[in-house]
Amino acid sequence: MKKNLGVLAGIAIFAGLSAGLSAQAEGFNVAIVDVPQVVSASAQVQALKKDQQAKAEEVMKFIEKARKDVAGITDANKKKAAEEKYTKELQQKREKMEVDYAAKLKAIDASISQQIETQAKAQGYDLVLSKGIVLYGGKDITSEVIKAVK
Repeated sequence: MKKNLGVLAGIAIFAGLSAGLSAQAEGFNVAIVDVPQVVSASAQVQALKKDQQAKAEEVMKFIEKARKDVAGITDANKKKAAEEKYTKELQQKREKMEVDYAAKLKAIDASISQQIETQAKAQGYDLVLSKGIVLYGGKDITSEVIKAVK
């Protein structure tokens, strides 16, 4: 008998907690966003890709110029010095490109996150989740965010 009372008390407590949680969840609005889709549609991301392609072409031209210059040198010591000089310059260019790219990518990430937050607040959502982790439910606001980032 005591055992049954303990089980019944446990069920009553669980039922009370469940009712309280569902009452809180009623006014809780959840949105989902397909972040990779938003990123690929972003005008900022497209501009960054074009910028990176242009910089990559610039580096390739630099490498070709360096190869021609080094090939034209006959003195072994001067050739080695020129190779070292060009290698150092190339490394500096690559490092600068990487730092610039990382900074721009960070700014784009912050901008997209801000747009998601702005859209969610404007539409009254309490929580936004990435579409990739949601199995069911939530209102998909991806298209609204894409319009905002274009």
